Amino acid sequence: MNNQWTQRMRSGTRQIGMWVASGSPYVTEICVGSGVDWVLLDQEHAPNDLRSTLAQLQAAAGYPDTEVVVRPPIADPVVIKQLLDIGACNLMLPMIDSAEQAVAAVAATRYPPVGIRGVGSALARASRWNRRVDYLGTADRDVSVTVQVESDRGLAALPQIVAVEGVDAVFIGPADLAAALGHLGDPEHPEVVAAVERALVIIAAAGKPAGVNAFNEVLARRYLAGGASFVLVGADVTLLARGAERLVDTYEEVREAPTGSAEVWR
Repeated sequence: MNNQWTQRMRSGTRQIGMWVASGSPYVTEICVGSGVDWVLLDQEHAPNDLRSTLAQLQAAAGYPDTEVVVRPPIADPVVIKQLLDIGACNLMLPMIDSAEQAVAAVAATRYPPVGIRGVGSALARASRWNRRVDYLGTADRDVSVTVQVESDRGLAALPQIVAVEGVDAVFIGPADLAAALGHLGDPEHPEVVAAVERALVIIAAAGKPAGVNAFNEVLARRYLAGGASFVLVGADVTLLARGAERLVDTYEEVREAPTGSAEVWR
């Protein structure tokens, strides 16, 4: 495996990441230039299509110290093929509930005879349009596959999922997991947190990197202490939303004061 992201996850150094959900190459470049270890370009819950994802990969290309992971909306072989062809090297595949689904997901990222990825390297940015003459022979080992487990079914099958060859890491999704456990909208519920912590232990015991998202700093540090190797600790859109709200709150007394009042400036 030549994949740099996989090597970094296995190095023992915790990787702190940001969700990039705005769909903006401009914002992506701001985020990858921040010093963050990794970013997740999201197609599942963000307004990203193939072209906007391509533009963000291009924007991030000048910042090699930050790894880029792309999450498609579904672990579909056609979608996966397109993302690999435009140059995504690290995929996070959502809603994996069984070892069979994990096997199929890995196969979609590998060329035959190992997998089922269609061959179109002459048309692909990933191969630099066949300027990388060794691309077809090295592509499989340059790709990383992180499967996302985020349901009670997935948790039950986690020991089998994490053992699948070609699964490089497992990411636990607390929001969907909370819904599956009867706590919709409350990923910090004690039952959900306990389930995440048990999952982190199982993944780490199998020798695979474990990931999770936690925007609450206390919880993020707890998961890191509990065995998480890579954690999403924020998102571009939430940083903008909360920052904008704080800015408005800063001037609330100005908005409420009578026009021409000097008191608000003192």
